[in-house]
Amino acid sequence: MSTKPTESVTLRMPADVLAEIEAIAEATERSRSQIIVRALRGYLMQEGGDILNAIKGRAQIAAGEHEDLDDVIAQMDRIIAGKVA
Repeated sequence: MSTKPTESVTLRMPADVLAEIEAIAEATERSRSQIIVRALRGYLMQEGGDILNAIKGRAQIAAGEHEDLDDVIAQMDRIIAGKVA
C-alpha cells in the first residue's frame, strides 16, 4: 500500500473544538490528525468543493471554454420540437 506524502501544519483552534477532536480520537482509537484530516476532507467535498468548482468554472470562462446560454436554449428548443436528429 502506498502512502501519500504529508506536510506538517500548525494551527490554532478553540479549546472546545480540540477537546471534541480528542474525545473522538480516543473513542475511535485514531490520532487527532486522522480525525482532523477526515473532517477537512468532508468540508472539501461539501462547501469547499463548491468553492473549488466555482474557481474552476471562472477559469474555464476566462479561457473561453463555455457555451452561450441563448444558444443552449435554442438547441434545446429544437430538440424538444423534434427538429434535431
